[in-house]
Amino acid sequence: MTTPKTNAVEFDTSGLDVWTDPEHFEVTAERIAEYAAATNDPIERHLKGEIAPPVFAVVPVFMSMAPAALSVAPVELLMKLVHGEQDFLFHRPIYPGDHLVARAKPIGFEGRDNGSTVVIYVETKTDKGELVNEQWMTAFFRKVDAGPGLGEKAPEHRFDDALRAGSPAAVVNQHIDEDQTFRYSPASGDPMPIHLDEEIARMSGLPGIINHGLCTMAFTSWGALTELAGGETERLRRLAVRFAKPVLPTQDIETVFHKSGSADGATSYSYETSAVGDLVIKDGLAVIADKRVFMSDN
Repeated sequence: MTTPKTNAVEFDTSGLDVWTDPEHFEVTAERIAEYAAATNDPIERHLKGEIAPPVFAVVPVFMSMAPAALSVAPVELLMKLVHGEQDFLFHRPIYPGDHLVARAKPIGFEGRDNGSTVVIYVETKTDKGELVNEQWMTAFFRKVDAGPGLGEKAPEHRFDDALRAGSPAAVVNQHIDEDQTFRYSPASGDPMPIHLDEEIARMSGLPGIINHGLCTMAFTSWGALTELAGGETERLRRLAVRFAKPVLPTQDIETVFHKSGSADGATSYSYETSAVGDLVIKDGLAVIADKRVFMSDN
């Protein structure tokens, strides 16, 4: 059996380390609450809009990520782009009333056996210059060969296979609703038609409408917070995943967390998420402070 070959494509190295124009975003309690409801988040402060769920951090930066990737990869490859990995490093939570400024830049790319990746680094600050979070988004271009590549890779967050032999720290079972994507799309600002239009999804080679990967990630984030952090959003320092397979509306997902380390007053939990027996999220990592490290009067 032969493996389909990728097509050699020249990526533009001049786009590396060039920032996108800054995006400005005003956080409201209503937008936070909408996002929490769209991800079935049970944490009361999220639902009341008092503090943003962790993955809400992608909302202010969403419109910066694709232009950053396409400043290196040719624009005609847009339809081959999928979200490969996402990694959040939280310096403090997002609160209603925050005026955020986000910008992104591609920091590296490389060809792989079945496609090529572009790593996007994103920073979000307040309008006063306070660093709120950093993100690494890995864009994956299917069946495209960018060659040996150049620049930096995203930080590692690999799952150690040996962890499966031990008892899990927590197991969380969740359900993706039939209308999940139609609620998540406006709440997140992601209009991609593969999440909303059955015909377009099938034309793209998918079995039908698929759940947003970041929506599935948001489910795992509140699973980690409720089971491992007492529901305290302030304790989450880092959250990272690799998207392995799509999740379909109406499917049940199961996330299994394993304690994988402890350092600097925080505990690391590696995790995997499955649906109908297949891993849909691999190399998951949640780093949770042993006590609340962010205090706020919000």
